[in-house]
Amino acid sequence: MSTSPNAEKAAVVTEVREKLAASDAALITEYRGMTVGSLAKLRRSLRPHGAEYKVYKNTLASRAAQEAGFEGLSDFLVGPTAITFVKGDASAAAKALRDHAATNPLLVLKGGVIGGKTVDAVQLKALADLPSREVLLSMFAGALKAPLSKTANLLQAPMRRAAYGIKALIESKDAA
Repeated sequence: MSTSPNAEKAAVVTEVREKLAASDAALITEYRGMTVGSLAKLRRSLRPHGAEYKVYKNTLASRAAQEAGFEGLSDFLVGPTAITFVKGDASAAAKALRDHAATNPLLVLKGGVIGGKTVDAVQLKALADLPSREVLLSMFAGALKAPLSKTANLLQAPMRRAAYGIKALIESKDAA
C-alpha cells in the first residue's frame, strides 16, 4: 500500500522544516547544469563542516521555510536550487561553497539564513571571505594579550636596566 502524493509532500515539508529548525544556517545555491559527479564532490567537501547539501522542490521548501519562520528564504527558492543545512560554523560551509563555485562556475551562491537573519549573495560571499573561527579566536586572544605583554615589559624594564648596569659594572671591575 503506497502513500498518497499529499502525504509524501507533507513528509517533505516536515523534513525540510525540521532540518531548518535544527540548523545554524541554511545556504541556498543554484546548481543548474552541474554533473552528478560535481555535486557528489561538493557534498563530500561540505560534510566535514557539518553541512548537508539537499535538493527539494521549491514549492515544498518554500512552504517549509514559511512554517519555520524563515519567510526571506522563499525569495531565493527560484530555479534549480539546493539547500545547504549547516550545523556549526556557517563561515566554513560558505567557504566550501565559494571554493567549489570557483572551480565550477555553474554553482551560484544565492543567499540564505544565518542565525535567523536573511543574507543575500553579497553577504554570503563576505562571510566566506572571513577567516575561520579558530583564526578569529586566536586574533582575539592576541589582541587581549598585547596590552598585557606591553605592561609586563614596562614593569620589567627598570629591573632589567638595573641588572644590565650591575653586569656592566662587574665586567668593568673584572677588566680592570
